[in-house]
Amino acid sequence: MLEIAGLTKRFGPITAVAGLDLTVRKGEVLGFLGPNGAGKSTTMKMAAGFLAPDAGSARICGHDVEADTLAAQRNLGYLPEGAPAYPDMTPRQFLRFVAEVRGLSGDSATAAISSAVGNTELDPVLDQPIDTLSKGFKRRVGVAQAILHNPPVLIMDEPTDGLDPNQKHAVRELIRAMSRDKAIVISTHLLEEVEAVCTRAVIIDRGRIVADGTPAELLARSRHHNAVTLQLAAADAERAAAALTTLPSVASVEHGPKNGTASVTAFSKDRAVLIDDVIGLASREGWDVKEVYAEPGRLDEVFRSLTTHDATRARESRA
Repeated sequence: MLEIAGLTKRFGPITAVAGLDLTVRKGEVLGFLGPNGAGKSTTMKMAAGFLAPDAGSARICGHDVEADTLAAQRNLGYLPEGAPAYPDMTPRQFLRFVAEVRGLSGDSATAAISSAVGNTELDPVLDQPIDTLSKGFKRRVGVAQAILHNPPVLIMDEPTDGLDPNQKHAVRELIRAMSRDKAIVISTHLLEEVEAVCTRAVIIDRGRIVADGTPAELLARSRHHNAVTLQLAAADAERAAAALTTLPSVASVEHGPKNGTASVTAFSKDRAVLIDDVIGLASREGWDVKEVYAEPGRLDEVFRSLTTHDATRARESRA
């Protein structure tokens, strides 16, 4: 439903997007991740037809975004960075305007607006000027205009930016519900959002894809994947750390003080599942264990290992 091939964009000497290839299918919610300046928003703008690429192409439901722009954009709902809207309009007026732009009128426009308002919980501010709304409500107006015409493809840049935890949960539930018959791309800095709502995640750095997989597949690349942490009496810590290193599936062990007790973490060798072996050892040795838990992995750890730090990027740009 969304096909990107060789997409490239340069700004003077800076290559923001470097020959990016990406396909998103019906039913997928793709988390599009990367550090600031990696090319996320630039890619999304080109895919949506709001920025011309220097090379490559984007197709939405088979329509080339450059050669057949209107047909492509009819199938697209787009939430850009910042969710711009006319500040002197109310959400009701703005959504009515968007409906008319989308070719909706009469009962079909009224039904579409009612559905978008209900899904984004805009009723309390429907007749209040957009300029006076909180950041969270402004963001929800942006989401409402993106889904108004029930498009098969959604591209959303930071859809939950500025929302409180309850509002984030509601928008994530909405994305999950819509994903059954849509292809959805969301750019986000919230790594927990990827685990909460995405079926697939792509990480880009310097305009290139450096990782592409399900959240579980990316978590499996973390050093903490299948790691087991014991919180136990400080007197047992040294003995526990030494004993854990004897397990064949343990690669390494780290320990340190934690809230008056000790924390000991065993890291997995070759992605082996450690939890049963660790619990069995603790039981046999009679350690005073306060808490034990296994980790699926840490997405932030994977992210940091694959992307360029801001300071490094700044030094390289000056060189």
